Amino acid sequence: MLIFLLSAVLRKEHRVKYIYHFNTETIAIDIPEGDYEILIELDRVERNVNQKETRRHVSLEAYNLNDNLIPSDSNVEASCLRNLDNEALESALGKLKPQYQALIRQVFFENRTMASLAREEGVGESTIRERLNRSYKKLKKLLE
Repeated sequence: MLIFLLSAVLRKEHRVKYIYHFNTETIAIDIPEGDYEILIELDRVERNVNQKETRRHVSLEAYNLNDNLIPSDSNVEASCLRNLDNEALESALGKLKPQYQALIRQVFFENRTMASLAREEGVGESTIRERLNRSYKKLKKLLE
């Protein structure tokens, strides 16, 4: 350490303050400018490794990947049936005309009111209601 400091003084290198932040304190050290870039790179690598390690140790119970993982306290049969129903509904929705698909998505998934849809399209609420009823009938046929 002493040799390092003496060589730095003899060469009159530019020195840079490097600050370490800890939970309870902050420490600043003087280092040669050439070593500053190396320390920055080492800190970046350490941060990436820590992040990678943290991701590996997260419990799988914290995840629910596309409803594929089922919590132990749930009814597995009911959950499977619900997934099948959802898949059938998505498939049937995909077979509807685009205008009916959009209407159902706006009413049920975007929580739009028939009045706001009617105002937006410049038609009466009864027209929106009729379109919705037609889309229900077609959807019902597709699901049977």
